[in-house]
Amino acid sequence: MHEANQDDAAQQVTRVLAVRHGETAWNVDTRIQGQLDIPLNETGRWQAHRLALAVAEEGISAVYSSDLLRAFETAQSVARGCGQPINTDTGLRERGFGVFEGMTFREIEQRWPEQSERWRKRDPEFGPEGGEVLRDFFDRCVATATRLAAAHPGETIALVAHGGVMDSLYRAASRVALDAPRSWQLGNASINRLLYTPQGFTLVGWSDTYHLEDSSLDESTDGETKVERAA
Repeated sequence: MHEANQDDAAQQVTRVLAVRHGETAWNVDTRIQGQLDIPLNETGRWQAHRLALAVAEEGISAVYSSDLLRAFETAQSVARGCGQPINTDTGLRERGFGVFEGMTFREIEQRWPEQSERWRKRDPEFGPEGGEVLRDFFDRCVATATRLAAAHPGETIALVAHGGVMDSLYRAASRVALDAPRSWQLGNASINRLLYTPQGFTLVGWSDTYHLEDSSLDESTDGETKVERAA
């Protein structure tokens, strides 16, 4: 009976590989992308290619992606690596930042000092004009990831999305308050590992970027130009 219960529990668990998109020019410029459709830059495309090599043996049975271009381009590499199609879901989009979108951190601080302060302090009830309130964004991300993970008990899925989505999933899995300062990495093209059961998410591993540093993968780049990974 005990072994049967363990088997039932294992069948309920969904392994989730939560992947942030590769680098964009706006990441380099510290410019807020939000829901603007910015493509990967050359480094981002190289990172995405490395992702394809890294996930090839993960046993992924489904790939879900934000419909924004930088995530979708990254998901194309993940899908190639595991031989699965891409399913886009707008629930995986980055937070809508309204008037902040297209601006650098410095420009936001200079133009809207009071709003910038509330944003910097992670006020859960704050949203830039025309954008999403932080608490609503968090709820949207967790609800989407829960819905997708719950549809694949006993399987492994990939969720390709954005830094804000990754932050939300980390907080949900680690039970970290929404207004707590961030102390964890959100690297471009990083692989973040979660488990999902009907009780919620738990954290297994975070910000795995070994595939961006492993020189043994260089032989598998098929002659593609190697670009130095941005710091």
